[in-house]
Amino acid sequence: MTLNHYLKYEPFYVALLVTTLMLINNSINATSILMEAKRSGTTLVWWHPFVTEYSSALSFVLLFPVILWLLKRFPLQWKMPGRRLAAHFFFSIGFSVSHIVLFVMLRNLVFSLQGVDYVYSEDFLESFVYEYRKDAWVYCLTIAGCYSYRFILSRLRGEAVPVADGEEAAGEQVPERFLVRKLGKEFVVNADDVEWLEAAGNYVNLHVGEKVYPLRSTMSRLLDALTERGFARIHRSRGINLNYVESITPLESGDCTVALKSGKQLSMSRRYRDNFRQQFAGR
Repeated sequence: MTLNHYLKYEPFYVALLVTTLMLINNSINATSILMEAKRSGTTLVWWHPFVTEYSSALSFVLLFPVILWLLKRFPLQWKMPGRRLAAHFFFSIGFSVSHIVLFVMLRNLVFSLQGVDYVYSEDFLESFVYEYRKDAWVYCLTIAGCYSYRFILSRLRGEAVPVADGEEAAGEQVPERFLVRKLGKEFVVNADDVEWLEAAGNYVNLHVGEKVYPLRSTMSRLLDALTERGFARIHRSRGINLNYVESITPLESGDCTVALKSGKQLSMSRRYRDNFRQQFAGR
């Protein structure tokens, strides 16, 4: 598997990885419960621990996209860290409550199909404290895992910075080149070689052929700097290098489809259509 292939199907592989890890972890937990019951001489129906463990795992997998959204909406930053930590503390409580509600519903469903009554707890407060200890830890590990994953991926992909931010061209206002740091190496990418831009959270992805380099910036800030080099905005989350435009196809909705010389097709919002045409005609 190549890195470009992985990045193309990244959501699928991330979902597969998380599901696989939860399946392995909770299978070990379930079999451990059975082994401990056998050692102590306790009678336990074999499928009970698998239902309880798998329902918990499935509930986490369903809530995982919510954690990703919260991290995107409320990223941990050195600026005002107390507020963000406090926010995620309350989010962890909401995550725990949601997790409990989901796995109780799943267990009730499976147990009822087997003709067995399922009782979660007679003391909800005590049970919630018990579950929250584990859920809060899982929530923290998930956040740490997400940032570790992003750090590793950024090193594999290579992270770009404008050369103007370094010593080589400190006085430039319009970046002509980007310095890419990848796996301990550095190389230069010309701004004119960037075909299109894609907003991705706190980054803007620079698409150069089949390669993608993340740049820490906002789409508006970067396009303001690159307009003089022939870049135009075509969508809230996309910008394009006019030199690589092959054709423009209007749609009935008022939007357009922009085809690049590489064969890549991008949708253009009608909100940016007129400004794009003015810039394109000016080129």
